[in-house]
Amino acid sequence: MLTVFVVSDATGETAEQVVRSALIQFEGAPARIVRVGRVLTAERVREVVGEASREESLVVHTLVSDELRRVMLSEARRRGVDAMDIMGPLLERLATHLRLSPREKPGLFRQLAEAKSREVEAVEFAFRHDDGERVEDLDRAEVVLVGVSRTMKTPTMLYLAYRGWFAANVPVILRIPPHPRLLALPPSRVFCLSMEAGRLVELRQARAKAHRVPLEPYASLPHVQAELREAHELARRQRWEEIDVTGKSVEEVAREIMTLLHAAGSPRYDHPEAGDGGIRETDT
Repeated sequence: MLTVFVVSDATGETAEQVVRSALIQFEGAPARIVRVGRVLTAERVREVVGEASREESLVVHTLVSDELRRVMLSEARRRGVDAMDIMGPLLERLATHLRLSPREKPGLFRQLAEAKSREVEAVEFAFRHDDGERVEDLDRAEVVLVGVSRTMKTPTMLYLAYRGWFAANVPVILRIPPHPRLLALPPSRVFCLSMEAGRLVELRQARAKAHRVPLEPYASLPHVQAELREAHELARRQRWEEIDVTGKSVEEVAREIMTLLHAAGSPRYDHPEAGDGGIRETDT
């Protein structure tokens, strides 16, 4: 039986998937896979090659460290082990075409995959918790946006979701008490979006005309002012941060919220390619 050693300086799951996909083409082949992850030292490379040399084997590795790849090559030749590097040639070709040096950071591909998976989950969560829906499990949200109608709650929530934040939004409706689940949330997780009354009236009038709905009282200045006062008082009582969105883009509002979340110590995980807009502990 052939033993395929899958060696990686990360978990090795990605490389194992590649090997299994290849083995499917050899139905019923007498082969088994041994995954060896977290191979981070030359000594560990030699140990794995030594183990492989004691049986019929093939070593497939995705070591991103140039030094460890050299050790693997020399040790495999010395012990007569067939070793296949499926990461090095790709890194070299990309380095040549991009005129850049690889970062040699183990597990980066897996981190990217995990980040993308989280973003998908976050977007699904946002759509399920838009405009006060499913308020019963609001405590699962990492950030909740509240505010009166047309204060950019939904687009800001989606912007956050596409960056991996589990976000929800709940409308503030004049003379209707907020749901207890909302009031029970930690204040640092809730943000009240506000807008200058005159600008909000303009937006509501445009929406009312587009949808052929009555302007009164939805788009009247006194009604809008009353709604904004109620939202402001609610935010003050609950100690929620108020964000004035007047004249701001969705991106600007979202970045302001993310900065405040980080300042409050909101827990996040490291995103492998975090930069502006990425998902990581200190730089979202």
